[in-house]
Amino acid sequence: METFKIEGDYIELISLLKAVGVAQTGGHAKFIVEEGIVLRNGEVELRKRAKLIPGDVIEVEDVKIKLS
Repeated sequence: METFKIEGDYIELISLLKAVGVAQTGGHAKFIVEEGIVLRNGEVELRKRAKLIPGDVIEVEDVKIKLS
């Protein structure tokens, strides 16, 4: 599991996917979320602009990211 430090109070889901390299572009990030393969704290997250906060764990297939 990798750790990602948030600058500010939160980061939007599609921004996180781009920042950690799971998605190459914003469009690719939106597609990944729409496919229903993104888990936030163990539950499917379908909101592209969901505000992620420290403590959240995001999973996309075999990639796990803990936010701090």
